[in-house]
Amino acid sequence: MQPNQPLLAPLTVGELALPHRIVMAPMTRARSTQPGDVPNALNAAYYAQRASAALIVSEAAQISPQGKGYSFTPGIYSQEQVHGWSLVTDAVHQAGGRIFLQLWHVGRMSHPDFHDGALPVAPSAVPFEAQIWKVDAATGIGAMVDCPTPRELERAEIAAIVEDFRRGARNAIDAGFDGVEIHGANGYLVDQFLRTTSNRREDEYGGTRENRLRFLKEVVDAVAGEVGAHRTAIRLAPFLTTRGMDCPDILPTILDAASFLQSRGIAYLHLVEADWDDAPEFTEEFRQQLRTRFARPIIVAGNYDKPRAQWVLEHGYADLVAFGRPFVANPDFPRRLSEDLPLAEFDGATLFGGTERGYTDYPALPLAAAA
Repeated sequence: MQPNQPLLAPLTVGELALPHRIVMAPMTRARSTQPGDVPNALNAAYYAQRASAALIVSEAAQISPQGKGYSFTPGIYSQEQVHGWSLVTDAVHQAGGRIFLQLWHVGRMSHPDFHDGALPVAPSAVPFEAQIWKVDAATGIGAMVDCPTPRELERAEIAAIVEDFRRGARNAIDAGFDGVEIHGANGYLVDQFLRTTSNRREDEYGGTRENRLRFLKEVVDAVAGEVGAHRTAIRLAPFLTTRGMDCPDILPTILDAASFLQSRGIAYLHLVEADWDDAPEFTEEFRQQLRTRFARPIIVAGNYDKPRAQWVLEHGYADLVAFGRPFVANPDFPRRLSEDLPLAEFDGATLFGGTERGYTDYPALPLAAAA
């Protein structure tokens, strides 16, 4: 490790030996093959270009057709999808990288057009304001569209979704992933169960904090039981307030979840911090409280730059830092960050959907490049 470069220190996560602490964050790119939401060779090239990350967390993959909420996002429930993902994992491993798959059920963050006209599902049928990206079948043009009020899940359906998470984790390992990260953040289904603003049930899956934690615990137990706790991780968003998720009890709920996750021995906890203007502050007090509950590896993500990343590592509040948008335009981002080389800007218009433009056509810097 270079002096004053905590980002470059090696670390073991689960059973993976990581060469440094710079993680590629999961980012929806919506470039799967249609029909069938199948990963493809273009996806494999994209991830292999970025294999110098300490760990890649893939874009989220829906665990079932019901779990889909955006156009052209990949799945992890069909054999065609498993085969497609194996192209990705083979390419990443051949390039010397490590990769976890993010398991996804969007819950209410969806649209009836993805479900043959049926409403999206959620813990409770609560109106909320949010949008998803959907391609118009007639024009082929994508746009942000409003989400409707969802339908409340029945208890038997909840058990079936837990099984979908378990099966998705098994499929991911069969596809060659090094592990899986449960998407429990950003207002998606696991997150919806955690918050009073989206979960107003009065049965064993709602009401008290312990009941609201039940779905998360069942999903983690199912996934860890299937593929091992050392291959299981989860992403949470303590300070999320958008998408109708401003819950007054969420911080104590996340702390209780952290205690459970520590006891379960998962590979890591991934915290996504609010990254929009005027967002709530991710307080140092909360970081300290969380660390007392969870001593295993923590990844943080949310508009980090090099000084802020080094600060959070030096204080022991995190063990790795994930970067999203910088990895889009800079496939060699760990080198650029560690050597203070210039960063290219990404084209926001090409984030969702499309071809290789804005996806695999960003060049790495020549090895002789200077700062």
